[in-house]
Amino acid sequence: MTETLSVDLCVIGGGSGGLSVAAGASQMGARVVLLERGKMGGDCLNYGCVPSKAMIAAAHAAHAVRRARRFGIEAGEPAVDFGRVHAHVHGVIGAIAPHDSVERFEGLGVTVIQEHGRFVGRNRVQAGDAVIEAKRIVISTGSRAGVPPIPGIETVPYLTNETVFDLEAAPEHLIVVGGGPIGSELAQAHRRLGCRVTILEMFKILGKDDPELTEVVKNRMRSEGIAMREGIKVLGIEPSGGGGVAVRIEENGIEERIEGSHLLVSAGRIPNLEGLDLEKAGIEYDKRGVKVDARLRTTNRKVFAIGDVAGGFQFTHVAGYHAGIVIRNALFRLPAKVDYTALPWVTYTDPELAHVGLTEAQAREKFGDIRVLRHGYAENDRAQAEGETDGFVKVITTAKGVVVGASIVGAHAGELIQSWLLPIQKKMKIGQIAGLIIPYPTLGEINKRAAGSFFTPTLFSDRTRKVVRFLLRFA
Repeated sequence: MTETLSVDLCVIGGGSGGLSVAAGASQMGARVVLLERGKMGGDCLNYGCVPSKAMIAAAHAAHAVRRARRFGIEAGEPAVDFGRVHAHVHGVIGAIAPHDSVERFEGLGVTVIQEHGRFVGRNRVQAGDAVIEAKRIVISTGSRAGVPPIPGIETVPYLTNETVFDLEAAPEHLIVVGGGPIGSELAQAHRRLGCRVTILEMFKILGKDDPELTEVVKNRMRSEGIAMREGIKVLGIEPSGGGGVAVRIEENGIEERIEGSHLLVSAGRIPNLEGLDLEKAGIEYDKRGVKVDARLRTTNRKVFAIGDVAGGFQFTHVAGYHAGIVIRNALFRLPAKVDYTALPWVTYTDPELAHVGLTEAQAREKFGDIRVLRHGYAENDRAQAEGETDGFVKVITTAKGVVVGASIVGAHAGELIQSWLLPIQKKMKIGQIAGLIIPYPTLGEINKRAAGSFFTPTLFSDRTRKVVRFLLRFA
C-alpha cells in the first residue's frame, strides 16, 4: 500500500549538500524526509574527496621516503604494498561513514528512505511505496563521471573515480584520459605508488587554472616520470595483449598507439538527472544540470537544486555553501543569494594549486589597470628549511590596492589560500595584509611578503629618499 507523508522538507540525495540541508533543517525544528537510493555520503565520501586524499597521503609518504636523501637520510626505494594502501583508503572512508550514516540522521529526527525519488507532482515525490508531500523540496543528486564517446571504449574494462579505489593491486601502466584536477591528482598518486602513468589530454592539462602556476605543477609531474601528452586527439580504444588496453591517438597529424595495463577515464562530470521526472514538477534543466536562480530556486519556486546537479562549480564545499543558502530561503523565508566572489578551489597535486577570486586575465578585462604581486617559496626561510622551494603566490589587486584575486602553487597552497578569502570577500586593501604580524618562520610569510611588494616601488623610490634626507636634517 502507498503511504503518504506530509512534511516540511523533502531532500532528494544523501550527498554532502543534501545531508547538510537535512541535518540543519531537522535540528531547527522542520519535519524532514531524506531520500537516498545508494550510499549515504554520496560521491565525496565514497568515491571522491575522501578516498582520493587518503590515497594521495599514502603516495606522499612513499615520495617522502624517496626524497629523504636530501636531508642526509638514506632510505632507498620504498616497498609499496598496494593492498595495504587500499585498506588504508577504505579505512578512512569507514572512519568517516558513521557521521553520514542512516542511524545518525534518524537520531537527528530525519526520516530516511533508502529508495529512488521521482516527482509525481509539483510538490509530490514518490520513493518506493511512499509518496512525500512537502512544502519545499531540495534536489541534491550530485553528478557522476562522464564517459566520452570514444570509438571502442565499450570493448575494454575502464576505471572511473567510482571504481579506481577498488583496485587491490597496483596497475603496471595506468593510462589516464583527461588531465583535469581529478585526473592529475590520481595520476601523480599512482606514479608515486610505483605505477607507470601516461596522461592524455585534448587541450591543456589543468587548463582551467593560471598557466603560469600550472607549469610549476606539470614540471614536477614530468620530473617524477609521468608522461604527459597535451593537445592530442583520442582516435579509439581497443584491447591489447595480456588483458591490457591500447589507446590510439593523433598528435600533429601523426597517429600513435599507446599500450597500458589499465585505463582511467577522467573527462568531466554529468549531473544525475535520470529518473527524477522533473517535467512533472515543472522544473527546467539541460545537459549541465537543473536551472536555478541566485537563490537556488528552480523554475518551480517550491523546489531548490544544490551542488553538482545545479551546474556551475562542482566542489563539495560549494554544496555545503548551497545548503546554507537553501535553509535560509526555505525555512526562514530570507532572500539569501549565492555569491561566488571569494570562492576558493584547490587541486591536491604536489605542489598544490589553489585559487580564489579573479585570475589575472579576468581582472585585466574587468578593471584594465591592475597590479600583479608575486613572492616565491624559494625566498621563504621555512620553505628552504623543509626543501619545499617550488612555487609562488600571485596576488591581483586594482590600481588602488583592493585585493580581487589570489593564486598559489606550492606546498600547503590549500591552507595558505585561506588568508585571501576574507580580503577578497570584504574588498579589503592590500595594506591590511602587509601590516599583519606573521609568526616566523612560517610559510604564511609568503602571503605577507607578496602583499608588501605592492608598496616597494613607492617606499624605495627616489622621491622617498629625498623626503627621508630632508626630514633627517631636523633630527
